[in-house]
Amino acid sequence: MGKILRADLDKEKVVIEELPADLAVEYIGGNGICARMLFDMVPPGIDPFSPQNVLIFATGPINGTSWPQSGRYEVAAKSPLTDLYGEANSGGHWGAALKFAGFDVVVVKGKASKPVRIHIENGDAQILPASELWGMTTVDTEKELIAKHGDGTKVVSIGPAGENLVRFAAIMHDYRAAARTGIGAVMGSKNLKAISVRGDRKVPIANEEKFEELTKEARKRLVSHEFSPSTMKYGTTILVELMNEIGRFPTRNFQSGTFEHAERIGGERIISEFMVKKRACYNCPLHCETYVGKGKRWNIEGKIEYETLSSLGSRCGNSDLEALLYANRLCNIYGLDTISCGGVIAFAMECYERGLLSKEDTGGIELTWGNADAIIRCVELIARREGFGDQLAEGTARFAKRFGDSVKSFTMVVKGMDEPAQDGRAQKSMGLSHAVANRGADHLTSFEVLSEVGFVKGIEERFGKEVMPEAADRLNPKYKPLMVRDGENFCAVVDSLVTCKFGAVWPPVFYFADYAQALSLITGIEYTENKLRLIGERIFTLERAFDIREGITRADDTLPERLTKEPAPSGPPRGQVVELDQMLREYYELRGWDWDTGWIPREKLEELALPDVADELARLNKLPSSR
Repeated sequence: MGKILRADLDKEKVVIEELPADLAVEYIGGNGICARMLFDMVPPGIDPFSPQNVLIFATGPINGTSWPQSGRYEVAAKSPLTDLYGEANSGGHWGAALKFAGFDVVVVKGKASKPVRIHIENGDAQILPASELWGMTTVDTEKELIAKHGDGTKVVSIGPAGENLVRFAAIMHDYRAAARTGIGAVMGSKNLKAISVRGDRKVPIANEEKFEELTKEARKRLVSHEFSPSTMKYGTTILVELMNEIGRFPTRNFQSGTFEHAERIGGERIISEFMVKKRACYNCPLHCETYVGKGKRWNIEGKIEYETLSSLGSRCGNSDLEALLYANRLCNIYGLDTISCGGVIAFAMECYERGLLSKEDTGGIELTWGNADAIIRCVELIARREGFGDQLAEGTARFAKRFGDSVKSFTMVVKGMDEPAQDGRAQKSMGLSHAVANRGADHLTSFEVLSEVGFVKGIEERFGKEVMPEAADRLNPKYKPLMVRDGENFCAVVDSLVTCKFGAVWPPVFYFADYAQALSLITGIEYTENKLRLIGERIFTLERAFDIREGITRADDTLPERLTKEPAPSGPPRGQVVELDQMLREYYELRGWDWDTGWIPREKLEELALPDVADELARLNKLPSSR
């Protein structure tokens, strides 16, 4: 759409600017634009809750077009959970609606003196009072703003967790979460309750006829892929059974990768007993969202995903499915990242098991494994920052500091963020992915799934037959750095377009060449596969540079000792650990990074057209010495 909306909350003023052509060409949109803007606009060392922090919402060139799965958006800021590069990504309809309202990017700076909201409609925007919305759940906030502005209005908002600066608060849209890194707390720190968008503008396409032909073929390929039917039937919930089978399903704070009650919280039971409908994001034929709402004890309405079934389920030893679904709903309406929420509760449960916490410490909550009532109580206290919940609201890494080195081996975080629902001992590429991801422990930064299922055809097409059979063996660390680096660069492009990783990564339907063709037809600018690969590497490297500026070194590219020193106790990976040092050295060589420091040499930055970044790091004495 060619427009950036800048909202200065200090002055309660909005300014509309042209989207710089070079920014769009070299960084595409979404994730790429967020990374570039954050590096340029956020001074190193600031408090993430400072008005100096910048909150950026960005779409990409694919959003709002006929390309399947084109409704997502990216949001970024310096993270209050990790104090590093922070970003989150969400589906639904808000991303497309922002384009229809006339904008590609919304940049929010400063802090309002009292609660406000932003309304954007057909090329115009206003900062409006929102005191009457403060304290409302995300669901009620959306209903209120849709009633006020009319059907077709799409809303992103924070709930009480964001308002109370819970460090893993999420930004919500229709039960969909931009969850990780505590972005919702940044929104709350600015006294910004919601952004509503509405419009009917058409996204311009340079070669519309050929693009429509391409999208029809893309849609057909997506729906007909051999792995799509299960995605369409179950969404991510079926991963409970599949991940448990291969020993990758985190249980009791990663003590194991298998849960003896997995079938009680799995996809089959959810579909048969609790699902009321399937939902889809904007222009998506997979309709993978599993929407539930048939609880006997509670209102459990909302969508449920694999990560939550692990974090509030197996990770806490909880097999009470209805209670799990209710806890999920509470996280959604209060605005909490379910991964970090379940992570800190599971960590506290292990501390309780080891005698490091007592009922006196927890305010009377009995934090035993599987205690569903305790999980629900903790979620409520966290969102309101009351009692014991106020400590948990700081996140696992900060909460763990009260115990010192005694908890180091089972504090399941990387760079300050909780491990998601993949036990790296059962898939070595995921172990490496969690260790090196720029936003902290993360599976979506790379999302390497080809080795997970031993997808020989996909591996050979992308990396050649010479890497077989080791590359297809999820328990073999060989070639995993090659696959992880490729996944990081590819996912950076996907998150910049912005489209969904279902279809881009799993099922593995689209790849660099597909998006190069689509992007060329949309923009009228020629993109090649090699150019997209370079852009992906540029974006990922720029995020790393942001982290280096904040103090990250090679020592931070690590994993909890539970994964590197404690052999998996059960399932197919029994006896396995993550051979991180072996994979990390090869990964650094592929990236061209300095092994001693984990920093990026000037020549690599200049190769990626980032000379200004090299100058900034040099000014801070954070370039490796030349050899």
